[in-house]
Amino acid sequence: MDSAFVRQSQVPNPRLRIVDGHCDTLQFIRRGTIEFRQGNNPTHLDLPRLKKGGVKVQFFAAFIHPDLGMKGVTRVLELVDAFHAFTRSTDGIRAAYGYQDILQFNEDGDIGAILTVEGGEALGESLGVLRMLHRLGVRVLTLTWNVRNALGDGVLEGEDRGLTGFGVEVVREMNRLGMIVDVSHLGPFSLNGVLDVSERPVLASHSNCHALCPHPRNLTDDQITAIAAPGGVIGATFVPTMVSRTDPSLERLLEHVDHLVRVGGIDCVAIGSDFDGFNGFLPGLKDAGEMGNLTTGLLERGYNEYQVEKVLGGNLLRLIKDVVG
Repeated sequence: MDSAFVRQSQVPNPRLRIVDGHCDTLQFIRRGTIEFRQGNNPTHLDLPRLKKGGVKVQFFAAFIHPDLGMKGVTRVLELVDAFHAFTRSTDGIRAAYGYQDILQFNEDGDIGAILTVEGGEALGESLGVLRMLHRLGVRVLTLTWNVRNALGDGVLEGEDRGLTGFGVEVVREMNRLGMIVDVSHLGPFSLNGVLDVSERPVLASHSNCHALCPHPRNLTDDQITAIAAPGGVIGATFVPTMVSRTDPSLERLLEHVDHLVRVGGIDCVAIGSDFDGFNGFLPGLKDAGEMGNLTTGLLERGYNEYQVEKVLGGNLLRLIKDVVG
């Protein structure tokens, strides 16, 4: 083990490109309730803490609540506007639209920000809206939240009827555009429908392992295998109730990483914190400033440097390169 690779969370390792595949901080930025450039915000994540934790790429989700219905199109445009406003006005973070942007921004010392949308309600049942969101910089779409929409059924829907006809069209158009399909929150039949239709590898941006914690949002071993087989990626998430019913902690989270590696292989594992999408915190990972603890924890569990680099960023970067370009 190269001791120079192991750093405390307060000292980011310049050799490691940490990529976080999901956060909900954008809603607070849109409302103006935090000052992203400054620390001490009542959130898990802001610019000083991203820098402290050594995060090089952050996915920012524009969350569209199902209750918004057709007003979801308006809300997503407001969130997209907020994303571009803060990335233009904040030194140290820039909107990234593809793999080469990320490499260049990181070389310049800046964090790459990837714009995502969580909830197909944002589309207003229109492929034209999907295409416009892509033109506005959206590179990932989570098809549903926990309930049914025009694309398919969420995991908490009483009856999962699978991907709809419109959902099939959306997946195919995302493949054509070079957008990453995010299957987090999908019910099992809807998830299977995506895997049947998609010609590109998919992402489960913030999901853990049902075998270790039987939360309805967590993935079964069969789902992990099916996502991983064509090159898909799964982001282990920090949501305490999805980590453990009795002992949510950094150690329990790393057990989910171990399980993902055993079932799906090292190339399928990533990180998707879901920071600012849940209350409380995971001990050992209370905010983005403690992301470096993942490096130490993985090395202590016997992962080599190459494997750590894959889990904490390399696999997600590969997915971006392969799908988005």
